Amino acid sequence: MSQAGKLVSIGLAAKQAGVSRQTLQYYIMLGLIEPTESTPTGRRQFDESTIHRVKLIRKLNDSGYTLRAIRELFLSGHEFKGSSHE
Repeated sequence: MSQAGKLVSIGLAAKQAGVSRQTLQYYIMLGLIEPTESTPTGRRQFDESTIHRVKLIRKLNDSGYTLRAIRELFLSGHEFKGSSHE
């Protein structure tokens, strides 16, 4: 197990974040999130902080931010530390 703690599959991560598996795959493609680890067989795994990040992306997107703007915020170093917790 990694330092990140408990890792979950893409399907379970999507379920915990309240999005579809396809949405998670789209966020990966856009560079909004990255898998925490990949297994030797190529299965992507995610930790709790990534799931919180997906929830934050959804909240920002629902409040009017485009995914492009959210990506730019993340790239500029914004952490949103207090915002990622329910």
